Amino acid sequence: MEIQEYLRLFVDQVKETGYLEWFAVAFGVTEVLLAKRNNILLYPAGIIGIVLGLYLKLNAKLYAESLLSTYYLVMSVYGWIIWSKRKARKEVVQVSWTTKQELQIAFAIAIGGYFILYFALVNFTDSDVPILDAFVSSVAWAGMWLLARRKIENWIFLNVSNIVAIPLMWHKNFVMFALLTLFLFIVAIFGYFDWKKIYKKQLAVSS
Repeated sequence: MEIQEYLRLFVDQVKETGYLEWFAVAFGVTEVLLAKRNNILLYPAGIIGIVLGLYLKLNAKLYAESLLSTYYLVMSVYGWIIWSKRKARKEVVQVSWTTKQELQIAFAIAIGGYFILYFALVNFTDSDVPILDAFVSSVAWAGMWLLARRKIENWIFLNVSNIVAIPLMWHKNFVMFALLTLFLFIVAIFGYFDWKKIYKKQLAVSS
C-alpha cells in the first residue's frame, strides 16, 4: 500500500470517527498521563474510557478486544479500591520493583492467558488474527495486574503488548485506537523512567 493510500485511509477514518470514539481516546490519554504521575485519578478516567471503548468494540464484534477491555475494567476497579483503602489509612502508595514471586505470577498470567485466549479464538470465534490478538490481551493482563500493585515492571509488560497492538488496531481499521496505542507506548517509556525516579526518592526519604 502506498503512502498516499495510508494517508487517505487515515483521513477517512478521522472523518468517520464518532464522538464516542473521540471521548474514549481522550479518556485513555488522560488515564496514561495520570498513571505516569502515579495519580489515583487514573482509575476513574480509565474506567470511563474503557466503558466507552467496550461499547464500541462490542458493536464492531471485536469480542477478544472486548474481553480485554472487560479485564481492564475489573483491574481498574481493583486498583482503585486498593489505592482508596491505603489513602484512607493515610498510607503512601509507593512504587516498587517486582519480587521473584510476583514476576512469576505475571508471566503465568501472560502465558496462561495466551493459551486460553488462543484456544477460545480458534475454536469459538471467526478471528483472523488469533495469535496476535491473544498475545496482546494476555501480556496486557499481566501488565495491568502489575500496575494495580504499583510495580515498575508494569510499563515493560504494557509496552510489549502495545507494540503488537498498534499494527493489530491498524489492521482492523481502528486508526484512532492505533494512534492512541502509539501514544500510550511513548508515554509508557517515560512512565518507566519516572517511576524509577519515584522509587529512588522513596529510598532517599526512608533512609
